[in-house]
Amino acid sequence: MKPKGRTFQRMAPVALFIVLLAAIPGRAAGELTIAAAADLQFAMRALIQGFERQSGVQVRLVAGSSGNLATEIEHGAPFDLFFSADVQHPEQLVRDGAAEPGTLVRYALGRLVVYVPADSPLDFDRRGLAALENTAVRKIAIANPRFAPYGAAAAAALRHAGLYGKLQSRLVLGEDVSQATQFVVSGNAQAALTSLALMLAPGAKPPGRYWLVPPEDYPPLDQAAVIVKRSGQKQLARAFLAYLETAEARSIFRRYGFAPPEKTP
Repeated sequence: MKPKGRTFQRMAPVALFIVLLAAIPGRAAGELTIAAAADLQFAMRALIQGFERQSGVQVRLVAGSSGNLATEIEHGAPFDLFFSADVQHPEQLVRDGAAEPGTLVRYALGRLVVYVPADSPLDFDRRGLAALENTAVRKIAIANPRFAPYGAAAAAALRHAGLYGKLQSRLVLGEDVSQATQFVVSGNAQAALTSLALMLAPGAKPPGRYWLVPPEDYPPLDQAAVIVKRSGQKQLARAFLAYLETAEARSIFRRYGFAPPEKTP
């Protein structure tokens, strides 16, 4: 028998995770499909490994920009869980009836960085984002602000510094932060405003260096997840969300540079 919702809320994270798994008959044969924002791709793989080890459940990951993934969900994409790089996209899916009410969970707070090649002459410690005015910087990559929360944060940080108008002609838009980062790796841009998590990925760190953009310079990248309404694995999806609250999962988030989510009123 499934415990009452209120009982769930009072249980310790590990106990809740165990109870939810135990309530799923034949769970080893189940499969979960997770759509996740590009900044999460490496952290999510580590989380999936931990979840699979403890549950025996296979998990498939689809990464992309939050906006594009949300649009796919609106059009019936067969995802079970959606991990966005913001709160707004999951909230909109709930309002539109495409996500399960009452399942939205804020899981982490992202950080914005400027990423440059190792030999870049830019001195961010002394000049901050104004270092991007250097004429050696011909192209600055950001994720498309229309679809990617990190792109919107990047634009906000440039506006906060009074630089957006000056640098707009140099901006090149990637579909997501992963593509924006690759523009620098390939030499097609001399700087990128991207995610700290991509800079810290073990075995996949891009060559170069990065500078943390002060968090007060852009709206908080408070990231949230929600269960997709069409999912046929809702109990399994709830178990994955419960796993996020375990010490193991929180340690993985910290390892990839994510801070605990902002508390809601």
